[in-house]
Amino acid sequence: MLKEKSEMIYTIPLGRIYWGRRTNRAARAMKFIRRFVARHFGVTPDKVWIHSDVNEYIWSRGIEKPPRRVKVKVVKDAEKGIVKVFLVRK
Repeated sequence: MLKEKSEMIYTIPLGRIYWGRRTNRAARAMKFIRRFVARHFGVTPDKVWIHSDVNEYIWSRGIEKPPRRVKVKVVKDAEKGIVKVFLVRK
């Protein structure tokens, strides 16, 4: 039987968000992170909680130029069914 994931570190590629308009790339990046984590942890996107450090990192260069990738630590709370996303610091 497979062991359920409780904590993982992901490098999320955000290059795909550069395909569309540049005027809302940072907002699209946040939605992409939410969907990526939900898909990998088997929960709905509304059960994903993103820490403010991740938000500040995505928006740090403005709305038009978010980073191409972000390294995050994802922790699943099995009792509540909530998945929390934290920024990995170097």
